[in-house]
Amino acid sequence: MGTFMGHLLPGLALTSLGLWHTINTTKAFFLNWPHKFTIRFSYQLKSPLLKLHHLEPILILSFSVFAILAQIINSKSLRFSVELDSIEHTTIFIQLIVFTVFTLFSELTQLSESMLGVSGVLVASVFGQELFLLHYHSTDHIGLEGHYHWLMQMIVCISFLSSLCSTFCPNSFPAALVLSTSVVFQGCWFANMGFILWVPSFAPHGCIDRPSMDHKNGTIGGAVACGTQEADLRARALANLQFCWILSLILILVTTVIDFDTRDICMRSFWQTIYAEEEVN
Repeated sequence: MGTFMGHLLPGLALTSLGLWHTINTTKAFFLNWPHKFTIRFSYQLKSPLLKLHHLEPILILSFSVFAILAQIINSKSLRFSVELDSIEHTTIFIQLIVFTVFTLFSELTQLSESMLGVSGVLVASVFGQELFLLHYHSTDHIGLEGHYHWLMQMIVCISFLSSLCSTFCPNSFPAALVLSTSVVFQGCWFANMGFILWVPSFAPHGCIDRPSMDHKNGTIGGAVACGTQEADLRARALANLQFCWILSLILILVTTVIDFDTRDICMRSFWQTIYAEEEVN
């Protein structure tokens, strides 16, 4: 993942997944109102083609396998390249495959509702393992890159806690909404890291794109190096602002989605009531 595309592609995938769940979660909540809402950790695609109903887990499974192959196979020599950094990334995707395979199995056997608790535990394990590996992986990064990774840990921690809350309280709409929103945030932050840390023209003022490895102690010097302490502090402050700005934009987007879903469902209910009254008369 130590490349621009290695951050951008997972970022776009996570953002798309989070938006998909945000839209479907809000729809499920308002369609079931005032009855109980129940979270789903995978939403089927409404399509006349039966095979497309399980498109979400199939896409996640395919992307995870592709990501693992990209980590363990050197793109230049097309040979297996086993590095500790790649193994850490691969481990996260392996856990994601475990969840996806179980989800696909439960959907095909029509056991999704009865296995909801197990799915929740597996989702929490994905984020928990991501947080664990990201924390110890990030200790190898110093400087500005380490700060971006530390902020990433905060987002993953929210995903982990909200997934636990959704598992123990499956009827909680706020917990489900926070979970899907945090996944969007993860994706956006991944993409943002790709631009800032791996595209030289996006490097903060006073900092340069300079990947380096300290082979003596095995620590990564960072994808971006700042020339002075003042430049480093300014770059960290900019990262904090980016964190807040991205969160604000995501919340605006989420509230817009909720507002749109609310209006759409209210209009449907209104016309259904009109048609029902006309049939009675």
